[in-house]
Amino acid sequence: MLNDVIMLSVLLPAYILLLDGVVGFFVCFSGVFAFFLTFFPPFCSQRVLEASIAENKASLKRTHPEVWSDSPNPYDRKRQDNCPVGLKNVGNTCWFSAVIQSLFNLLEFRRLVLNFNPPANAQDLPRNQKEHRNLPFMRELRYLFALLVGSKRKYVDPSRAVEILKDAFKSNDSQQQDVSEFTHKLLDWLEDAFQIKAEEERDGEKPKNPMVELFYGRFLAVGVLEGKKFENTEMFGQYPLQVNGFKDLHECLEAAMIEGEIESLHSENSAKSGQEHWFTELPPVLTFELSRFEFNQALGRPEKIHNKLEFPPILYLDRYMHKNREITRIKRDEIKRLKEYLTVLQQRLERYLSYGSGPKRFPLVDVLQYALEFASSKPVCTSPWHSATTDPPQVRAASAPRQRPDTIEQQGPSSSEVPSTSPVQRSVIHKPFTQSRIPPDLPMHPAPRHITEEELSVLEGCLHRWRTEVENDTRDLQESISRIHRTIELMYSDKTMVQVPYRLHAVLVHEGQANAGHYWAYIYDHHQNRWMKYNDISVTKSTWEELERDSFGGYRNASAYCLMYINDKEQYLIQEEFNKETGQMLVGMDTLPSDLRDYVKEDNKRFEKELEEWDAELAQKAQQEKLLSQIPRAPAPSPAIKLEYTRLLKLAQEDPPPECDYRLRHAIVYFIQNQAPKKIIERTLLEQFGDHNLSFDERCRNIMKVAQAKLEMIKPDEVNMEEYEVSISYVVGMWMLHLMLLFLHFSYMEALLYLIYAYQNNKELLSKGPYRGHDEELISHYRRECLLKLNEHAAALFESGDDQEVNNGLIIMNELIVPCLPLLLVDEMEEKDIVAVEDMRNRWCSYLGQEMEPNLQEKLTDFLPKLLDCSTEIKGFNDPPKLPSYSTHELCERYARIMLSLSRTPADGR
Repeated sequence: MLNDVIMLSVLLPAYILLLDGVVGFFVCFSGVFAFFLTFFPPFCSQRVLEASIAENKASLKRTHPEVWSDSPNPYDRKRQDNCPVGLKNVGNTCWFSAVIQSLFNLLEFRRLVLNFNPPANAQDLPRNQKEHRNLPFMRELRYLFALLVGSKRKYVDPSRAVEILKDAFKSNDSQQQDVSEFTHKLLDWLEDAFQIKAEEERDGEKPKNPMVELFYGRFLAVGVLEGKKFENTEMFGQYPLQVNGFKDLHECLEAAMIEGEIESLHSENSAKSGQEHWFTELPPVLTFELSRFEFNQALGRPEKIHNKLEFPPILYLDRYMHKNREITRIKRDEIKRLKEYLTVLQQRLERYLSYGSGPKRFPLVDVLQYALEFASSKPVCTSPWHSATTDPPQVRAASAPRQRPDTIEQQGPSSSEVPSTSPVQRSVIHKPFTQSRIPPDLPMHPAPRHITEEELSVLEGCLHRWRTEVENDTRDLQESISRIHRTIELMYSDKTMVQVPYRLHAVLVHEGQANAGHYWAYIYDHHQNRWMKYNDISVTKSTWEELERDSFGGYRNASAYCLMYINDKEQYLIQEEFNKETGQMLVGMDTLPSDLRDYVKEDNKRFEKELEEWDAELAQKAQQEKLLSQIPRAPAPSPAIKLEYTRLLKLAQEDPPPECDYRLRHAIVYFIQNQAPKKIIERTLLEQFGDHNLSFDERCRNIMKVAQAKLEMIKPDEVNMEEYEVSISYVVGMWMLHLMLLFLHFSYMEALLYLIYAYQNNKELLSKGPYRGHDEELISHYRRECLLKLNEHAAALFESGDDQEVNNGLIIMNELIVPCLPLLLVDEMEEKDIVAVEDMRNRWCSYLGQEMEPNLQEKLTDFLPKLLDCSTEIKGFNDPPKLPSYSTHELCERYARIMLSLSRTPADGR
């Protein structure tokens, strides 16, 4: 069938060229393009996608659709300089990446993991379930940390460690995990693993567990229960804090450290119950777990709290230490007194700012000013129609000297204003200006009707004086409130209360609902003094401003879920390791034990082999193209054929805009620009003129006979048919791509599928040469616009509330939008694509917190995690719908109309 298609592709252009010239050639030949799509929809889609969509064999088996593999070009996966290494998302594992990266960047924790050696008696035969589970996990964690240190890859695969974790959560890997839950579990496993090692090394002594020393602290609970005082010392790891109702981290801590009524602790009265918490020993790494959810009784599930909560980069914890309890209690009592006085002042200020007894209230100073303006206004009496250019008789009557309304009505209009008529002809005349009884002297603006100069003088004096008094009182209240706020802020700023500084090390951010969504981490680079954003495979520089926007909450559906602070005085936590012999700092591979160093070297060798194989493949292709380019290209001897070849050669040398790409109009232009073999060009050109259907006059028959004779001289072995088919398949792909760009002639759902495959096919073409594919930015624009249109349509269906339409909208999102979003994010190079993804996500996140039916809320909760957690996984797609069969004539007409509409559209589609 390919030969038939090729014959048709070269037949129609020649037929039109001989009949109607170049213009007709273009219009009719464009139909061949659609004809190709009829036989090949979509072109090579399976082959192209199979080349770029393949799951890593070592990855986990997933229940959700297959994800696309890494970029086929290994240079896209190469680590740049010493940029930190990312972690691949192997199936809703962003929670794993966020926590692991935060811990890995604690150098002391990194050293402990890398230098961990499993107990000798547990290596061959684990004694219990903990050893059977924890020791293999520690082995994989060591390998993973080693790769994060010395890999030459941009990101590494954590599948083996994740595989061991699966069973611990008793859930399938298609579900999101809670960061706090995972961190608890991870620290428990690490504690158990190091405990086994510590017990082996210290027989008879109580061993010290380095994980406990690093992450666990103690607090003293002091309180009164049923009239009896008590004191208990407790150990803690992650310290939980409630978010709802608090504005900053210190308010959360104050509430967590004091529970119930505690006045009885400071007096002889023991009737009340309550307790205080005081830290007696803080861990070097202090982790706060922010509880950003509350249980919705109506829906029967937790909902996320999106309130804003601020936290500082440096946190002083002196006020919560047991040794400072007496001075802290004094300061707390003083703050409580100041806040009570502050409440009184704010209430007094509110009476000034919202004055009145009705539902609408205004600032008192404005009320006095309005009263002063009213009293000072002069009455200006005039008719509403006084400003008319030509007054009607009724208006002139109304503008006569002021009289009482009843007098005016009795007098009626004058004889000069009423036409003279006989009594029989006289009828009742409607007089709207007099019969409406509107007073003719209405003032233009509100003003006192009667006020003497003396009254006005006294009133103005009073109002001026009262206004000044109110302004002074308001200003004094505001200044007093500001002073109290400042006093409260500085209450703990004296030298004795800034001795225990903790620096913010990592912020784990969550976007989505209470138990689902996407996680990433902001981690402070203590040596470069900058923030870094770790988002799965993407590791980028960041700022405190970006961290605030994403972590404080209240701005959008993203907020901090976990805060990791480290003791700012314990430099060993972040200090690089030194070689004791040379005194030089150890970096990179030098920090790894010998077994891990060998492991990383082997992995780097495998990656280098990938690079070498890629380079060899490109070099081979370049050599082949160079040899082909050295073959001289000669046109056909016939004048008509030579003229056509000259025209096409000229077109091939031009650089038109994307929408006028000549490669899409003629196969030979495509072949010339891509340095196709001489015989392919010659045969294609001759077949264009050698068809029997062109013998409609003597001249055409002569040209046809010459072309046929030259075709017979070309032997089959002179034309590499396999290469010919591959080359023409690229042309088919190019023609297909051009129609993809015209997606406005499809439904948006059909168009999106075509555009997805078009973008991938085009990328494959461009990898083979700069002239093999189409303008990538133009295709990207159409794909992005199509996604935005579909997203808006799906959101409108969801807002309708109709069950069928809501389901249709979610089907569009789950089957089209969500699988396509990673395509826009995978490279993170196109800013417009990233902005479009953010807009689409925000469109759906805007529904959070809105009142809606329980069934809609449930569907939204189930859907949002899929939308938010798609930054790295690229799922498979169904094939685009096959185009219906049309006659060649119909296709020509349809495509001509499309091209005509495109010629009226700017090149960028906007």
